[in-house]
Amino acid sequence: MKQPRHKWEFRTRFRANAYGWRASKLAAQRLKEALSEIKAVKRKDPVAVAEGAIILLERIWPAFAHIDTSSGALGTVTSKTVDALIEIILAAPMDDAERGQWLERLWRAIEDDGVDYLRAVRERWGELCGSRERASQAADELLPTVRFVWKRSDTGYFSGTPACLSCLLAAGRYQELLDLIAAAPFVWWHYRQYGVYALEAMGKIDDAIEYAESSRGLNDPPEQIARACEEILFRAGRADEAYNRYALEANRGGTHLSTCRSIIKKYPHKEPRAILEDLIKSTPWEPGKWFAAAKTLGSLDLAADLAHRSPVNIETLLRASRDFVDQHPGFARASATAALRWMSEGRFYEITGSDVLRARRLALDAAEAEGTFDETKRYICELSASDATDEFVREYLQM
Repeated sequence: MKQPRHKWEFRTRFRANAYGWRASKLAAQRLKEALSEIKAVKRKDPVAVAEGAIILLERIWPAFAHIDTSSGALGTVTSKTVDALIEIILAAPMDDAERGQWLERLWRAIEDDGVDYLRAVRERWGELCGSRERASQAADELLPTVRFVWKRSDTGYFSGTPACLSCLLAAGRYQELLDLIAAAPFVWWHYRQYGVYALEAMGKIDDAIEYAESSRGLNDPPEQIARACEEILFRAGRADEAYNRYALEANRGGTHLSTCRSIIKKYPHKEPRAILEDLIKSTPWEPGKWFAAAKTLGSLDLAADLAHRSPVNIETLLRASRDFVDQHPGFARASATAALRWMSEGRFYEITGSDVLRARRLALDAAEAEGTFDETKRYICELSASDATDEFVREYLQM
């Protein structure tokens, strides 16, 4: 192997067997550092930076081979890094001979990969080929094995299958690709996604959506299918249809707030409040879960309504009351009284006496600022006197 164009510092941190069983956190950090180092060279020499991406991809498995990946954290970081490295390689200008050499190195890395860290490289092999001609040639090399494995067994697996399907797509051999997928022994989204994009490339948008929907199965990722359909409809200029059919499923994040933000960012032509209201309607069994999203977006009237429609995390309500008591005392009072209400109904099992006392104090402070002190105090007294109020909460309200 010829000397690389650039002296990469990360190479010393990605030697074979460099990390032990419990080094998952350190390995993830080193991976982030390596990607930052590669990106720093991007403007100076785009070919050298692509070569750095190749080198890092080659070294991931040998370096990480002995790490415990059961938590999934390292896998997540690695997946994001691999995606970024692929984009770097695709953007690099290179001659045909050099691309061929790099593809050979990447394929060897794929074959050596013990836990499929480089899955995305296989799945985008057709793009990495760089031309229809090379992609078509690669497809021809892989096709006999794919057909042989599928013909011999219903459960047979060939790691080069995604690469073959990707190459057929990149080569523009759309009908051949669809016919091949139809011969697969089972319906699986990871294969059928290439058929979806083939139909899109053929201009058959509705057929592509129908094909994707028919790919849903017990073990197929619904969010990936929804995301693919949403993107296709977007590219077809059918954004409203994409929103109505797939926005929530395709953009569901780790929190309701992150979900709402993702959809607002993707659909700038729609009013944020309208999007939030649609999301609330989509989950009628838990409207209170959107409280933080409504508060953060500034829809305080809606947030206050949500706080009383279904339980909201007590700490979230009390923090909102504390933060808004000066600027929006009405909202602060509503948040604190909602906390008192849900505590009194026994909806939360891990509250403390200090939670009850804090909610009462915040409610009264906000009510005094708003001018509704007597009304709020009367509400608290009613809770403290009611037999329906949780005994633990009633005891503290009566203090």
